[in-house]
Amino acid sequence: MRYKGREQSDNVEDRRGMSTGKMVAGGSIGTLAIVVIVWLLGGNPAEILNRMQSGGTETTEVNPAIIEAESEMAELVTVVLKDTEDVWNQIFSESGKTYREPTLVLFSGAAESACGYSSAATGPFYCPGDEKVYIDLSFLQQLQSQVGATGDFAVAYIIAHEVGHHVQKLLGITDQMNDIRGRVSETEYNQYSVRLELQADFLAGVWAHYAERTKNILEEGDLEEAINAAAAVGDDRIMMESQGYVVPDAFTHGTSEQRRTWFMKGYQTGDLNQGDTFSSLQ
Repeated sequence: MRYKGREQSDNVEDRRGMSTGKMVAGGSIGTLAIVVIVWLLGGNPAEILNRMQSGGTETTEVNPAIIEAESEMAELVTVVLKDTEDVWNQIFSESGKTYREPTLVLFSGAAESACGYSSAATGPFYCPGDEKVYIDLSFLQQLQSQVGATGDFAVAYIIAHEVGHHVQKLLGITDQMNDIRGRVSETEYNQYSVRLELQADFLAGVWAHYAERTKNILEEGDLEEAINAAAAVGDDRIMMESQGYVVPDAFTHGTSEQRRTWFMKGYQTGDLNQGDTFSSLQ
């Protein structure tokens, strides 16, 4: 993805390192996240680990490679967020609406939000209560090591998907979901939840469509990175890898094929009218 030197969003709240009592620009992201960042940027993680270990307690000098890796990943994240702001501001404006920009919270370990207290293990999430997207960069290590979804545009897809949930809130779709909770069975609600997630994938594709058309952000292989990331977090794939069998009634996000399909539909059409993932339930 072409992101170097481009405009970055100011709507970023960096909470990394808060558990150590430090709150500084750039934060502290932990060894695993550092390894992943270096790997994504084409560096040698083993070399970084060796340098960190060889340093031991004999020196307090900060490794320049670590600082650079943090800086590069922060740039990627904030550029992607800025791109989502530009795209959705334009789309909302054209339909006579106002787009309220969300905040991206970077955290390490765990974070407290209006939706409760969540750990990094839950993965990136959007909280409609405070209109913030939360992501722990160490989640990228899990994405890479366990399911093989790699690349900078895989990160962009993840952020765009969560911002898609914010768009759903602004459009009133999230409120409609809340209205049916408790009025339908758990199985049926899971089906609605699947449709909500697939629509967020579609909206991520819409973002990619307009961002590429207006800013020429894509490089060779970027779409494949996003598609691989979407497939990697399909319910069927996760269930099969974690427990060896699939329980469709327990799906909450959709199959790998569904997630790929809806992302590509959004990317290929760029048409919000094509994103009705709920019609089969009506």
